[in-house]
Amino acid sequence: MKKRLEEGLPVSDNKKAQVTVFVIIAISLIVLIIILYYFYPSIKSSLDFSEKNPVQVLQECLEDKIQEAASTAAKQGGSINPGFYYNYNNTKIEYLCYTEEYYKTCVMQQPMLKRHIENEIKNVIRDEAEGCMSFLKESFEKKGYSVSLNRGVMEVELLPKIIAVTFSNSSISLSKGEEAAKKYENLKVIVNNNLYELIGIANSILNWEARYGDAETTVYMNYYHDLKVEKKKQSDGTTIYILTDRNTGDVLQFASRSVAWPAGYGADKVYGV
Repeated sequence: MKKRLEEGLPVSDNKKAQVTVFVIIAISLIVLIIILYYFYPSIKSSLDFSEKNPVQVLQECLEDKIQEAASTAAKQGGSINPGFYYNYNNTKIEYLCYTEEYYKTCVMQQPMLKRHIENEIKNVIRDEAEGCMSFLKESFEKKGYSVSLNRGVMEVELLPKIIAVTFSNSSISLSKGEEAAKKYENLKVIVNNNLYELIGIANSILNWEARYGDAETTVYMNYYHDLKVEKKKQSDGTTIYILTDRNTGDVLQFASRSVAWPAGYGADKVYGV
C-alpha cells in the first residue's frame, strides 16, 4: 500500500483489478464447464479412456440372454419347452414328480434337475454366444486392432448366487501397432442369480413328495428366512410349488402329483374326519 501511495495510485484501483481477475477466471470456468457438458462424450471417445476390455464386451452382450433363459426355464419347472406339464395361470409348469394313479406316491421325472436346467440355458444361449463372439472380434477390429480369437467350448454352471458361462480353452489376443499384444484367456460371463439355492430347496420338497406324497413348506421358510414357499393344490391332485427368493425376486416353479385322491373322495372321506 505504501508503495502504491508513493506512486500516486489509489488503493481502490488495486482492489478493482483483483475483482476483474476473479470475474475473468469465473467466466472462463463457466465456459469450460459448458464445453465439457456438450462435448465430453466425443472428447472421451477420441481419447479412448472408456475402451472396454474383451471380457466386459462379452459380459454386456450375453448377460441379458442368460438371465432371460434362466428365468423362463425356472418359471416352467426347469424346461424351456415343457413336454409334460400342468397349465397354471397360462404358464406351462413341468411335472418334476408324477403318478397318474390314485393313492400312490409320485416318481421323479428330473432326478438331475440342476444339470437339466444348465443344459436348457446352454441350448437357448448357444446362438447368442456365437453372435457375441463375432461381435467381440469385429468391434476390436474396427478400433484398429489385429485380433486372434479362439472361441473355446461353452459350458453353463449354476453356482451359489451366480450363473457362470465359461468358454473353456478360449482366448482372444489384441495387438495394435508396436504395442505389446494383450491376451485374455478362458473368457467367462457371470450373472447374479439364486437359482442354485432354489433348486436345492426344490429337490428336498420333491424327495418328500416322492416318499410321503406331500411336503411341509413352513419348515423351509422357518429355516431360510429369505425364502417364500407357496403351495397351490389343484382339483386333480396336482400341487404347484412356487419358490421365491425375497431378496432377489428369483422364482422357481414346478408341479407334482403324488398321493392324489379321486374327486369327491379325499382324505376326509377315507379317514372320516
